[in-house]
Amino acid sequence: MSYRFYVAAVLWFVFTGAGAETISYTRDVQPILTEKCVACHACYDAPCQLNLGSAEGVARGASKTPVYDGGRTGAVDTTRLFLDAHNPLGWRQKGFYSVLDAQGGQAALMSRMLELGQQQPLQPNAKLPESIKLGVERPNSCPLPGEFDTYAKAHALEGMPMGVTGLTPTELSTLQRWLAAGAPLDQQPLQANDIELAQIQQWEDLLNAPGARESLVARWLYEHLFLAHLYFQNGDNRHFFQVVRSRSPSGQAVDPIASRRPNDDPGTLFYYRLLPVQGVIVHKTHITYPLSAQKLARVKELFYANDWQVTASPGYGPQRRANPFETFAAIPARARYQFMLENAEYFVQTFIRGPVCRGQIATDVIRDNFWVMFQDPDHDLYITDPNYRGQVAEQLALPGQLDDLGATLGLWRTYRDKRNEYEEARQDAYADAPAPSWSHIWAGNDNAVLSIFRHFDSATVKKGLIGEVPQTLWWMDYPLLERTYYQLVVNFDVFGNVSHQAQTRLYFDLIRNGAEQNFLRLMPPDARAAILDDWYQNSGKLKMWMDYQDIDDDSPTGLKLPDAAAKSVFAQQLLERYAGFNMRPDPINRCVSGNCYRRNFPKPQQDAEQALSRLTNKPAAGLKVIQQLPEATLLRVEEGDGSVDVYSLLRNRAHSNVAFMMGESLRYQPGLDTLTVYPGVMSSYPNFMFSMPVAQVPEFVAAMEQAKDAPAFEALVQRWGVRRSHPDFWRYFHDLDRYIQRTEPVEAGVLDMNRYENL
Repeated sequence: MSYRFYVAAVLWFVFTGAGAETISYTRDVQPILTEKCVACHACYDAPCQLNLGSAEGVARGASKTPVYDGGRTGAVDTTRLFLDAHNPLGWRQKGFYSVLDAQGGQAALMSRMLELGQQQPLQPNAKLPESIKLGVERPNSCPLPGEFDTYAKAHALEGMPMGVTGLTPTELSTLQRWLAAGAPLDQQPLQANDIELAQIQQWEDLLNAPGARESLVARWLYEHLFLAHLYFQNGDNRHFFQVVRSRSPSGQAVDPIASRRPNDDPGTLFYYRLLPVQGVIVHKTHITYPLSAQKLARVKELFYANDWQVTASPGYGPQRRANPFETFAAIPARARYQFMLENAEYFVQTFIRGPVCRGQIATDVIRDNFWVMFQDPDHDLYITDPNYRGQVAEQLALPGQLDDLGATLGLWRTYRDKRNEYEEARQDAYADAPAPSWSHIWAGNDNAVLSIFRHFDSATVKKGLIGEVPQTLWWMDYPLLERTYYQLVVNFDVFGNVSHQAQTRLYFDLIRNGAEQNFLRLMPPDARAAILDDWYQNSGKLKMWMDYQDIDDDSPTGLKLPDAAAKSVFAQQLLERYAGFNMRPDPINRCVSGNCYRRNFPKPQQDAEQALSRLTNKPAAGLKVIQQLPEATLLRVEEGDGSVDVYSLLRNRAHSNVAFMMGESLRYQPGLDTLTVYPGVMSSYPNFMFSMPVAQVPEFVAAMEQAKDAPAFEALVQRWGVRRSHPDFWRYFHDLDRYIQRTEPVEAGVLDMNRYENL
């Protein structure tokens, strides 16, 4: 059917009254947007800030001002949906324009964009034309309604959905009819049920309890949970909540205070309230935290078991933001650290999936895969030694509170020097303490060891020890964990200027170095320098000389490790000692006795995993296909019973060092890249997907092993690849969401496809 005939049919359908049943936004429209639009249009990195996950976002419209602008010299106004304005007029005053209103005799901008997307259908499963620029760095035009004709002439192939298989005729008809009817919005806010309301009241009572101690604890808890998607024991698993500061008390409608940061002065009397999270849940911002009677009791036990007192309210302001160790000094340090330890996966997720929907500020300072451990509170001097705590507290202040462009370098040097003074004092204190042993490494629950995989400008955090033994390991104590959280989450302003962002990035480099140096204390003294040299090769040595405190290569370790291969021996012992915390074993990457698959699975799946294991633990110099792969590739496997399994193929890029903010590609070591293969969805941002029946996985692996160059990889993509133009793209893409829903239902959310590559 020609496009002209198709449009005529749609218009006839609309204006003759065929199918005249009233279209409901909630029932008919939002499901289409969720299926075909939200994968790009959500959070701050939505093109043109057009967020299509809720009626509020649709009504807000679009803006020409990007949230992400690493070069801006001044901070911009915040534009947080549901918070910074509450109706279309309020958003128009902030520079947003409607995509729903018909103007000047023309259809709504959304309608015209959808029509443009239908005019030149994509060739099925073919590579897109190079003229279509993709990715988060794409310069978006964001045309106003009066600019659409000019846009359409210049970007004829860039209607909506852009660069991907489009809407079905039925979907387009539904949206066009809804827009022609004036785009009525009938979505009702999500409401808590009775079970949730009862628990909300208990938590609000705790957070708003009278008393100086209670107020300080509530403030600390709020600043550590403001980003969480909270959910309740026995509640609806589709309902999530967030804690906010509100002008109104419990029992009244929530009136949130739109402060720029959660630790800014609220400017008025306020109450902590729990508010339902509205709109479609998207995976990249879905950082979950459970609330229950047991959690409530644990909070009370941690923070109120001791008879500590508050002498004065710490107040607000830059100094209070800069140093949470002084701000919350009255709260027992053990309580604060223990709370973070017991929820370590949540906190490390916030570093990377926090207020920065795209996390290169937080990720280009870390390696592509590493493991994280934590110091036991009984052996953390900041917790156990009040004299030491008082000595170093002032040196733990964080930069980024002042964003004066001219003062950036001076501010950075000041805080760098403070940090190095702290590291020197820390080394001296620990040199006089008992040598670290296994009892010094926390093993309190399944948050004790974490695996982190970076995918260039995003990353994934999982409990347990996943993948091959990594090049680097971190050992974090309370000052490292708390500083990372405040620097990257509480104090980070995504709407801030280049000075603020640079200070944040540069200081996180020091935090990473601190976690690495702390790990080196576990190694034999004579082995530490060689391990450090491996982490900071080439230009990294210059950075060590310029900015880092010298390591302690004298103090003994309590671990009996050989000088040669000390790190590898330690890693094997760690795997054995913490085997109970690896909820899912990893035989694909760490094969034992030749059985490289999970037990108790059907034989076809075991054969598939046995084959996939051949792709792991090999450098790209030998397995050439790794250099053709993007960071996060998903493998969709159709089982014999019709179910779908998913494996993540994660490219671990090797670096000579990760010590600089610029020029990362100059430090790549592509011949040393490796691949981790793991069951499940290990990225919020799939870069590509392959799909095949389970019986073809061994053949796929063999083809991967033989793909020595780009043409060979192209043939592989042609056979098994799911390009953006694939006729079943959306079904396959959302199979990834459905897999998470089946295996980890609380964690499920729509994945992001802004980074899906044109392979």
